[in-house]
Amino acid sequence: MSGHSKWATTKHKKAVIDAKRGKLFAKLIKNIEVAARMGGGDPDGNPTLYDAIVKARKNSVPMDNIERAVKRGSGAEAGGADWQTIMYEGYGPGGVAVLIECLTDNRNRAASEVRTAMTRNGGTMADPGSVSYLFSRKGVVLLSKTDVLTEDDVLLAVLDAGAEEVNDLGDTFEVVSEAGDLVAVRTALQEAGLDYDSADASFLPSVEVGLDAEAARKVFRLIEALEDSDEVQNVYANADVSDEVLAELDA
Repeated sequence: MSGHSKWATTKHKKAVIDAKRGKLFAKLIKNIEVAARMGGGDPDGNPTLYDAIVKARKNSVPMDNIERAVKRGSGAEAGGADWQTIMYEGYGPGGVAVLIECLTDNRNRAASEVRTAMTRNGGTMADPGSVSYLFSRKGVVLLSKTDVLTEDDVLLAVLDAGAEEVNDLGDTFEVVSEAGDLVAVRTALQEAGLDYDSADASFLPSVEVGLDAEAARKVFRLIEALEDSDEVQNVYANADVSDEVLAELDA
């Protein structure tokens, strides 16, 4: 029966991966719809839409899904939802500050799902403004590492475009800038012939909270529960998890 149970496990894992992939596709499609509604359906004249499409394509979203989302968002095709962005704030295990960005067409449902995920996973909701001051709006561009691409190559390409720092994240390089310099940084990379995976306006913490393995496990569980909601687009936390703690969790 071991062969059978292995297949059952594999099938379950595949179902989980497919479900996560489906949720990711839905979130990327929402981003495209909203960007097209805010700035029009032409990616050449709408940098936010351009970046949303690049990110979707990098994550293997089919082109016809992307095109339909652009049409719905720009009004060229019926069926676009009235998406609203709502930010929720809270605290996770270990006193970690959490910002939860929702993109929803139903505020009550979004609030209910966020609250449920928080309370079931050791988190507490906080008043608006009590957590957000710990984060700054930044432009973040991610590039996959290759054998030939060095940190210096990336730095050289973006130095004059407004980049503040380049970080080595292991498998990727992260370029951080002011949110207003995001397009300039991403364009500089393109002009240098460097392929990037995503370019987003993001929230980065100004103060971080160090976690041990137990607290990190709980925080990761909370973030996963929040991201599992169809209403939640992004989760930002000011957790600082060291390589040693990550290795302990992997073990």
